[in-house]
Parts: sequence; C-alpha cells; structure tokens
Amino acid sequence: MQIQNFLKKAALVLVIAFAAISSQAQVDHVQTGTTSVALSPEFASALQAIGVTAGALNPAQLQNGVATFPIVGGAIELQTARSVIYHSGGLVLSTQSNQVQLEGFVIDTTGTPAILTGLVIANNKLVGRATLFDLQLPSGVTLPLKPDSNGVLNFQGVQLKLSSDAASALNSAFNVNAFQAGAVLGTANVVVLVGP
Repeated sequence: MQIQNFLKKAALVLVIAFAAISSQAQVDHVQTGTTSVALSPEFASALQAIGVTAGALNPAQLQNGVATFPIVGGAIELQTARSVIYHSGGLVLSTQSNQVQLEGFVIDTTGTPAILTGLVIANNKLVGRATLFDLQLPSGVTLPLKPDSNGVLNFQGVQLKLSSDAASALNSAFNVNAFQAGAVLGTANVVVLVGP
C-alpha cells in the first residue's frame, strides 16, 4: 500500500512538472516581418576609405544607409525570448576586383551572446555559414514578451557588432586590415508577426 501511494504521488509530481515545463516553453511561430539596419557612420566611412561599396541582394533593400531584410520564418519563446529568425536577401560588398556576399541571415538568441549568422560567398566561392555579428539586445526588454493586439513584436535598438570570424574573412577577401572585431555595423529594428 505504501509503495502504491508513493508511486501515485511520484506520478502526480511528474505530471505537474511536465505541465509547468510545457506552459513555460510555449513556442510561437514567426510568420513574417522585417529587420532594418541603420549602418553606422563609422562603418560606412571605413568601407569608403578602402574603396568598398555596399549593395543589397534581392529582396533586401539598401536606401539612404538603411538595409532592410524580409523575415521569412522562425520561432520564438515568449516566456524566455529565445528565438531563431530567418531572413531572405543579403548584402554585397565589392571593390573593382573582389566581391563578398553575405546572405541568408539568421538571428539566433538561443545562446549567449545572441548572434546573427549568414552564408559567406567570396569571389563566387562558398565559404560557408559563419557568425557575422554579435547582437546586443536593447535594455528594458521584459519577459514574457507581449505581442500587440495584431500579434506584432517590435525590438528597437539592437546593436550589431562585427564578429572576429567575419572581420577575419573580410580582411582576407579584400586584402586589408580595416575590419576589426567588435566594430559596430549599425543598429537594427526587428519587427516580427508571431502566431501559434
């Protein structure tokens, strides 16, 4: 009898624990949205100084120093802000003799620090997926995240800092030493529409 009571209590504890975990780990899917990055004047000046021009890869856009990338999917936990967010389009950095494409951006906040990865193609050779930027999330974000009445989450002031891998790849591609890890590329606004 005591063993049976113990097993019943243990089973009840497991059910309660599983229910608690399930309620905390609710995942919402990212339907659509945009990430817009205002390039910092320092980064733009650094590109100009070494003769590198920046352009957008469709369907991304680059106008007046602001690059906008469509969001095409992903998932986010509202309780924890853990997320993986996929984008289309990208950036192309080029000189008269060299070109680097950065595309297929993924925001990943499942680890520390939060990062943005992308496919790197240098002079028509696929380098691979690399961590391009470390992300500094804005202060004042409170949990759980609360979409507005239309299901939209809006993160303003996300800072993008060049990773050591990206700095090394860019310096190698353009035969310069102008790209430094930790340099601020710009500040991003991320707007996502979420749903179950």
